[in-house]
Amino acid sequence: MNRIGLYVASALLVVMLLASTLFVVDQRQLAVVYALGEIKEVITEPGLKVKLPPPFQNVVFLDKRIQTLDSPETRPIFTAEKKSLVIDWLVKWRIAEPRQFIRNNGTDIRNLEGRLSPVVQASFNEEITRRTVRGVLAAERDKVMQDVRKRLEDEAKAFGIEIVDVRIKRVDFVADITDAVYKRMESERKQVANELRSQGAAEAEKIRADADKQREVIIAEAYRDAQKIKGDGDAKASALYADAFGRDPSFAKFYRSLEAYRASFRAKSDVMVVDPSTDFFKAMQGGGGGAAAAPAPAPARGKH
Repeated sequence: MNRIGLYVASALLVVMLLASTLFVVDQRQLAVVYALGEIKEVITEPGLKVKLPPPFQNVVFLDKRIQTLDSPETRPIFTAEKKSLVIDWLVKWRIAEPRQFIRNNGTDIRNLEGRLSPVVQASFNEEITRRTVRGVLAAERDKVMQDVRKRLEDEAKAFGIEIVDVRIKRVDFVADITDAVYKRMESERKQVANELRSQGAAEAEKIRADADKQREVIIAEAYRDAQKIKGDGDAKASALYADAFGRDPSFAKFYRSLEAYRASFRAKSDVMVVDPSTDFFKAMQGGGGGAAAAPAPAPARGKH
């Protein structure tokens, strides 16, 4: 029984020993094999690999994919015009020399990022101070990124990495300058708006004046045409009256009396007190040139 337990324990020990000598390298990783604290081998090809069991050999894995380093803080940078700009940047990098990387940074990527960030910031400072705000924002933006990348490529060799790309994410003024720029933009927009309103008001006044002028012209022409038509009608009416009055003078006298009555009594409440023997009421008293006799009105009180 003791012999069987010894065989089982020995078998388990052998299995564990063999398992400690095997390891798998992922296609996204690099494997660094240490032998008694010294880098023995760097494995870049994925697959199942063999090594000596600990403590003779140990394995450390490094990520060989492209990494991104973002600007940790936004410090103002002065341009050639002494204007303060805040630059947000990012750097794409990957491990090129695993031995050099481990010697300078260890196996923790955060150690590299802490050392690389000041180098990138210093490179941007040197490039921004040589250019104007307009150049950084538009004209020379690509040139700034290219020059910073060239500076970092030399520095990156000491870190054991390769700089893949350098990008400027955002360029902005510091808070005080930004507020001043916004206020100036607001003032300019208000000035433009006021000019547009003034132009609109002037154009509206011009349109109203032209409309009033056309209205007056149309009214004058209409009045002229109306007066012409009225004059033609009056002339025709006068001709008809003259022809009718010439045929029967008594009818003409009677018609004029009716017109006088109509002009005198414009409302039902109008009252006139006169002598009924006057010529004004002859037509109503009878004998008015063939017209029907009308009874004389009785005197009444009323307005004079």
